[in-house]
Amino acid sequence: MPAEAPDTGRDSYEGGLRKVARVVLLDPDDRILLLHGHEPDDPADDWWFTPGGGLEGDETREEAALRELAEETGITEVELGPVLWRRMCSFPFAGRRWDQDEWYYLARTTQTVTEARGLTELERRSVAGARWWTCRELSQAHETVYPTRLAELLSRLLDEGPPAGPVTLDTEIV
Repeated sequence: MPAEAPDTGRDSYEGGLRKVARVVLLDPDDRILLLHGHEPDDPADDWWFTPGGGLEGDETREEAALRELAEETGITEVELGPVLWRRMCSFPFAGRRWDQDEWYYLARTTQTVTEARGLTELERRSVAGARWWTCRELSQAHETVYPTRLAELLSRLLDEGPPAGPVTLDTEIV
């Protein structure tokens, strides 16, 4: 059993615009790692999403991206690349509304075994695991995936490489 992270109050989001760093993590076969999440009290209300989360204290988005990746997946051997995309989103989750300014970083790794080592209490109740997806699998998936155009975005990334600067994605309000 992995050691649990101390309760740092990270589940105490109370509104306002939350700064978030997310990771588009690719393995040597260009598969992307996604986490499987669900409403804490309703596992049938589920979706897939990239690792990442809110900034803590005065950490940078890059620091938050690497910390969140390590906590949620156990993966620490990564090469963090540029910001690919930026997105504003708003959604209900765990009985409250979350308003987020998300930055998506490209990262590469050869470490493909995952082990959540530092989930918060809320994450322990709402994250059901992780899976590596090929671009083809993602484009054929019938599951809900965030951001909603991830299959298309990943295909463009793999075909054309990272954009010259961050691309602003459409705002998503659920």
